[in-house]
Amino acid sequence: MARIQERNCTIIWKKPALFRRSVSGAALLVLAACSNVAQAATYTMFRDPGCGCCLNWAGHLEDGMNAKVASVDSNDMAAIKTARGVPEELWSCHTMEVDGYIIEGHVPAEAVARLLRERPDGVAGLAVPGMPLGSPGMEAGNRIQPYEVIAFGPTGQSVFASYR
Repeated sequence: MARIQERNCTIIWKKPALFRRSVSGAALLVLAACSNVAQAATYTMFRDPGCGCCLNWAGHLEDGMNAKVASVDSNDMAAIKTARGVPEELWSCHTMEVDGYIIEGHVPAEAVARLLRERPDGVAGLAVPGMPLGSPGMEAGNRIQPYEVIAFGPTGQSVFASYR
């Protein structure tokens, strides 16, 4: 018999194999639900039609999150960024909307996934200001510039992740 003790209660399972299968099944359901977050969301990237690094970044996001990014060309990126509340000091070359969040610039897929998973209070989006070498979509051989992913929203800005 298997025994599980929790808060002064003892639960006795007569069939440990059944218990293990139940726990394994529940774990698989949780993992499947987490992976479906990326698949269920709509990823819409706005970009200047002359910018090639944006498509490279979209490919990084598609590979890293198992998602499909829709690309919308715009000749007025300033209007798109302003309308979505991206602070001007955080602007980069492309802007994406996903699941109620704004992603500005070359934000790594792992940071986007973390944002969608954790959903921190007061965060409207993430940004990598400028176009740092070595960030997703801006790969340049061995040249890498350290950069930070900035969380922004109505309460201000903070460092969400750092890459060196």
